[in-house]
Formats: sequence, structure tokens, C-alpha cells
Amino acid sequence: LHSTERSCLLRELHRFESIAIAQEKLEVAPPSPGQLRHVFFHNALPFVGFGFLDNAIMIAAGTQIELSIGVVLGISTMAGKYCEIQNRLLMFSCSSSLAGYVEALASRLGLSIPDLTPKQADMWQTRLSAHLGKAIGVTIGCILGMFPLLFFGEEEEKLEEK
Repeated sequence: LHSTERSCLLRELHRFESIAIAQEKLEVAPPSPGQLRHVFFHNALPFVGFGFLDNAIMIAAGTQIELSIGVVLGISTMAGKYCEIQNRLLMFSCSSSLAGYVEALASRLGLSIPDLTPKQADMWQTRLSAHLGKAIGVTIGCILGMFPLLFFGEEEEKLEEK
């Protein structure tokens, strides 16, 4: 940069710094209930998808692993539980890798980022709303993800008959 460009850049940096200092001294109003609702749903929707995928994949794959490997090897209940723990870890990693797709789908559905200042985003009300959204979202997703259980009753009865 030339000396004139450097001095111009320095002036702008000083001006920007003084604006930032002035904004930090201002009191920021807490987020409105509408903004908190937006934060809640912004965090809940992707976690509904995450919980759904995690539980549905875990139930379907876990049952198939238990019915195939468990029956063939004749493993005990404790060994079956160990396989179930490994299955949960595998399914968690699979559903975690799908989380990006769930978030992309949520943004396509029009779920925009809440319009908050950095100070508002760091307030306890906003963090609480975000955590509640994630917890309730994953709970709803896990409940919805139990739908494969509707189809496994018939298969277990057929195996018991054999």
C-alpha cells in the first residue's frame, strides 16, 4: 500500500474502533418474546430432524444386527447389549453426519437466522431459549423416530415361530 492508502486505512480503522467502543457502552435491550420464539424454533427444527434420523436408524439397524448377528452367533444378552452400545455409537456418527443436510433443509424451508445483536445473542434468555429448543426438538424427533417399531412386531413373531 502507498502511504496515502495506509493513512486512509488507519483513519477508517480508528473510526470503526471508536464506533465499536461507543456501541459497547450502550445498554442493549433484552430480546423480545418474538425474537426468543424465533431462536427457539431456529434451534428446535434441525434437532427434530436429527433426533428422528438418529432414533429411526438406530432402531432399524439395531434390530437387524440383533436378528442377524445375534441369532447366528448365539450371543448372550450381555453381549447383545454390548453390540447395542456399539450400534448406538455407529448410528450417532451416521446421524451426526446427516445433521448438515437437516440444517440445509431447514434453511430451504425458510428458517432464517434470528436478527439479534451480538450482545443479545449472548444474553441468558437467548441461550436458554436455544438450549430449550434443542432439547425439545431432539425429544420430539426421537419420539417421531420410533415409527420403525410399528413394523417389527410381525418379524419377531415369525422368528419365534421358526
